[in-house]
Amino acid sequence: MRSSGSIVDDQGKMNNFAVEPKIYVDEQGDRTGFTPYAELLNGRLAMIGFISLIALEVFTGHGIFGLLSRL
Repeated sequence: MRSSGSIVDDQGKMNNFAVEPKIYVDEQGDRTGFTPYAELLNGRLAMIGFISLIALEVFTGHGIFGLLSRL
């Protein structure tokens, strides 16, 4: 007897098992490697980091290495 992903044997004991997910092919294409999306994201994150380092130096008067050497 089988109902909703469990098997019940002749003694009434239930045996649960994992239900495998359906396999599908992603039609969106590759989003790994040197794609235009990855390069845009990398460039934007680099700009945010660069501006953050400039702001850190303006507000504290020390660069990142100056702050780390004071710790």
